Amino acid sequence: MSDWQNNSRHALKSADQCHDFFKTSGFEDNHFPIKIPLEFANLIDKNNPNDPLLTQVISVKNTQQQTGFSLSPLEDEQHAPVAGLIHKYPNRVLLITSRVCAIHCQYCFRQNFDYAGHDAISNWLLINDYIRSNTQINEVILSGGDPLSLSDEKLQSLIHKIESIAHIKTLRIHSRSAVVTPSRMTKKLVHMLESTSLNVVMVLHSNHANELSDEFANIIQKLSKITLLNQSVLLKGVNDSAKVLTALSIRLFDLGILPYYLHMLDKVSGAEHFLVSDERAIELHQQLQKKLSGYLVPKLVRDENAESKTWM
Repeated sequence: MSDWQNNSRHALKSADQCHDFFKTSGFEDNHFPIKIPLEFANLIDKNNPNDPLLTQVISVKNTQQQTGFSLSPLEDEQHAPVAGLIHKYPNRVLLITSRVCAIHCQYCFRQNFDYAGHDAISNWLLINDYIRSNTQINEVILSGGDPLSLSDEKLQSLIHKIESIAHIKTLRIHSRSAVVTPSRMTKKLVHMLESTSLNVVMVLHSNHANELSDEFANIIQKLSKITLLNQSVLLKGVNDSAKVLTALSIRLFDLGILPYYLHMLDKVSGAEHFLVSDERAIELHQQLQKKLSGYLVPKLVRDENAESKTWM
């Protein structure tokens, strides 16, 4: 078993384990199971009950029910012409490559997704036919769950299959694993991503500069041939300040990663306490424009079912 797989096996997965580790009693076992990899947990300040990393993963009972929140805010399943494939935009498709994530972020918009019915690997034959018959598609996005929860061997097999489709030019990988479990970036994985004939874009998911550990920095800088972007979710109590967002953009750029998107919260039930108002979001974005060079300012966006609306 590899280091990253062993680390995944020993993640914190219950309120009792979290109480022992963090010396607190604030966790609850709710419908979305707790999962915190130790590589991420060790970055959390145990003496700060409001630590921005802890806030993202602590499972608490929802007492702030609001209108507009639902179990499936983006209704991805309605845009799946083939099981395991989501097609919202003409030139690109998204594959649900895995139901597993290294970490369970309590604001996750796919925490109620029907993964059992949407698995790209088991449905590959139908997906292959669909992509080959739609030649306007030139980009395949690997998502999940987290595509890096797949073994190197399974991921390599999937990439080879995608490479064989002549009109696919770009492979985009959306992953939080690389940030929260840097050990996942094995030498084999790095070589795989740098040796494919496809243009590779890796979209990392980091919300706070404190997540970007020295281990992550050492590993991610080895990806010299890959376009590295970051997307964040704007979260109350985590990064809803210009100071925090500015520090994140600067730290990312120091590591060769461009800030890409700043997402408004997808309104999944149970995440009401993370909501930042539209007015506050626009105000923060305007402050970033004053503090940062343009290329360091992520686009402020909201996903609205079939559309991604860019505000700024």
